[in-house]
Amino acid sequence: MNINISNEANLPSRFGTFKVKAFKEGEKEHLVIYTGTMSDVPIVRVHSECLTGDAIGSLKCDCRDQLEYALKLASQTNGMVIYLRQEGRNIGLFNKINAYALQDGGLNTIEANHQLGFEADERTYEIVTEILHHFNIHKIKLLTNNPDKVNSISDIDIVERLPIVMESNDFNKDYLDVKKDEMGHLL
Repeated sequence: MNINISNEANLPSRFGTFKVKAFKEGEKEHLVIYTGTMSDVPIVRVHSECLTGDAIGSLKCDCRDQLEYALKLASQTNGMVIYLRQEGRNIGLFNKINAYALQDGGLNTIEANHQLGFEADERTYEIVTEILHHFNIHKIKLLTNNPDKVNSISDIDIVERLPIVMESNDFNKDYLDVKKDEMGHLL
């Protein structure tokens, strides 16, 4: 895998003071946010980009709440957030908005992706192993509800899966139910 790695930079934030590095994989540029001194078995959140949730605060998902929780926890426990550029379960922003329109018409998130010709979830996680090896991390506590993440991260000892369950609202309840009932998320 051909990966370019940026220099390390400081990133003071409202969640704490972090270090950051960018990892360029082809056209995708992923961001790793971590504390200067990480614990021996750090808590790691692998978070896929969600512009509508993370930046705009969409109530259709729980992405922003999960990201903010993960950043606070990383700051408190000397952990790490790996921010993967896989917008819309890796179908891209354009297709994600088209999927939103289909959801507005009554389809659920999986049905909308299928209608557009995609799998329910197109994300991959091979880069995660490369990133963790770069930091000489071989054991983690993985902050996720997604069993695909647990099963897809290879050559890393996941000593514990930690849940990251956010409170639902009127706009994301059905979305979260589909993640749980049809995608096997551990909610």
